[in-house]
Amino acid sequence: MSRYAFLATTLVALLSGSATAAEPAKRPNIVWIIVDDMSANFSCYGEKTIQTPHVDQMAKDGTRFSRAFVTAPVCSPCRSALITGCYQTTLGAHHHRSGRGVEKIHLNGPAAVPVFFKKAGYYTCIGGFNVKGKNLGKTDYNFEWDRSMYDGNDWSGRKEGQPFFMQVQLHGGKYRGGGLAPAWTERVKRELGSVTQPEDVKLPPYYPRDPVLLEDWARYLDCCRYTDKEVGDVIARLEKEKLLDNTFVFFMTDHGISHARGKQFLYDEGIHVPLVVRGPGIAKGAVRDDMVEHIDLAATSLALAGIEIPKWMQGRNIFAKDYAKRDAVFAARDRCDETVEHIRSVRTEKFKYIRNYLPNRPHLQPNRYKDSKVIVQKLRELHAAGKLNELQTKLLFSEKRPKEELYDLTADPFEVKNLANDPAHKPTLAAMQKKLTDWEEKTNDLGRKPEPEKMYDSDMAVYLGGKVGTPAHETLKKNIALMKQWAKEGK
Repeated sequence: MSRYAFLATTLVALLSGSATAAEPAKRPNIVWIIVDDMSANFSCYGEKTIQTPHVDQMAKDGTRFSRAFVTAPVCSPCRSALITGCYQTTLGAHHHRSGRGVEKIHLNGPAAVPVFFKKAGYYTCIGGFNVKGKNLGKTDYNFEWDRSMYDGNDWSGRKEGQPFFMQVQLHGGKYRGGGLAPAWTERVKRELGSVTQPEDVKLPPYYPRDPVLLEDWARYLDCCRYTDKEVGDVIARLEKEKLLDNTFVFFMTDHGISHARGKQFLYDEGIHVPLVVRGPGIAKGAVRDDMVEHIDLAATSLALAGIEIPKWMQGRNIFAKDYAKRDAVFAARDRCDETVEHIRSVRTEKFKYIRNYLPNRPHLQPNRYKDSKVIVQKLRELHAAGKLNELQTKLLFSEKRPKEELYDLTADPFEVKNLANDPAHKPTLAAMQKKLTDWEEKTNDLGRKPEPEKMYDSDMAVYLGGKVGTPAHETLKKNIALMKQWAKEGK
């Protein structure tokens, strides 16, 4: 069976489960639909190239948040924060795929949300694209956790009338893979009837309209279309089993599109995500423009289920009557795989401030994962050939980065004009500097100290555990050595 056929089979199994069509429980069900590697490229968010009727309908039936952001633009730190309702930097779970070797990360006080649901009598489950048999769906937490906090991978195993907390994990932007996979194109044609045409794609100004990048973005938009179909399937199952009227459904992604300035970075392409919520009592057809963070899902879900929100939780109940709107949202980028990084940002409605703690390193540092992607390979090829314009070269391939970046998001939504050295914006810069520093101190940002070499080596031993001697293995060894060399040089 092909990989795509396997993924399709497992998702069908999830969506066609034989849950008891019981009368709605007194306590509501909570369903999180979490999607990999996808920005807010849905019709209800203004995307014009494709149509996404199911997410659009969900927005009509509920409330859409126009300014929702993740606190980490890469899977495992984001998911560690999401499942606890705490900043990954507070937990010590801020390095991507950390705690996987002999050195472990343990939570000191906070706990994962399913623990609270289970104690309250909920059936807890997590499933999706990588489910097989009784295996759980994607977790990807950087800390140690008790597998028993999940009862299964689907709500069909619960007792009759028992409320459930379900996470549906969808493959999202990962369907297109790291290259231009013909199998994905054929699947889209077969299941959706057509593919998005590359010539219809609109790219941000910092990406060249190269055929490879246009084709990749078109296939990404097909991932959005396919995700939309899967969302419709989940809603249809809940409706068929007479559960929808008593279920709160949250739809969001774990970070933005996987691209050279998206995933792993703190520009809006990496941290702005869709968030739509529907359920009993949720305003229909409403749009909220206030800023929310993805860690708010934990507190909000507990509150909707009538479960007390722990005092240590940093997320907020965004539907509380006394909810105080945020005046800023924060995000952090740290080590991703073998590549050491330390970036922080604060975003208000109008401005974005980014602090690069390692400014002497290039934007696209060597990274085996990203460098294996055809789009990054093409960008490097175009740069080497001198075929990128001045803006693209500056933003993607400068040998060093500014220590500070400041963007006026109203005038410059693509974040290409850095105002940090503009005298006219000196008061704004100072205010944003203070906001970020205060947040780092208040939340005890553990990234203020470098990752211990013992922990780095422990995790790198896991990465190096693959096939020795392969090009990928040798690339990883080279990158690890370079990271250590740069650290010794103070770079």
